[in-house]
Amino acid sequence: MILDEFPEFKRNALDSLRQPLEDGDVMISRVNHAITFPARFMLVAAMNPCPCGYFADTRRSCTCSGSQIHKYRSRISGPLLDRMDIHIEVPPVTIRELSLDREEESSVLIRERVVNARRIQAERFKGKKIYANSQMPTRIIKKHCGLGEDAHNLLEKAIEKFGLSPRAYHRILKVARTIADIEGLEHIEEPHVAEALQYRVLDKRLVS
Repeated sequence: MILDEFPEFKRNALDSLRQPLEDGDVMISRVNHAITFPARFMLVAAMNPCPCGYFADTRRSCTCSGSQIHKYRSRISGPLLDRMDIHIEVPPVTIRELSLDREEESSVLIRERVVNARRIQAERFKGKKIYANSQMPTRIIKKHCGLGEDAHNLLEKAIEKFGLSPRAYHRILKVARTIADIEGLEHIEEPHVAEALQYRVLDKRLVS
């Protein structure tokens, strides 16, 4: 599911995504009974950095006040952000960058790494009702996402600095596990945790 202009949706509609994102199902409750339906999906959401769209743009000035920016971003609740594995900032691309003739990594090579990572995960979760790292419950995370001292210290400092929740902590571990899988490595190392932390941009903004 792709939701563009994410903050423009009604707050109660967005918060209704919390249960299916967390549990992979949705419950419809009525007076006499409740029915649960499977609802596991991938959510991709996009939003501007502010109402005018030019906050932190080096070429155009933002016309929004601090209160307008805060109100705009607060339409996305912290508990909903907690349930999203990755949030990143995509800076604007200049015409010069678009016109550069540079060699890029081919989609074929990228696909090979992704397919290999999925193969690793299929073997890891063989016999379990799990097909990807994102579905790992806490007990499985402890088994497959152990950290060395350096990686653990880095994550602990980030948790304290940004006030990250236990849910965000587990999601960072799952993303770090996936990064290690893409590199074909058995153990999660410090660079994997550092990269996973870079994918929590909105967590950092909430405390900035």
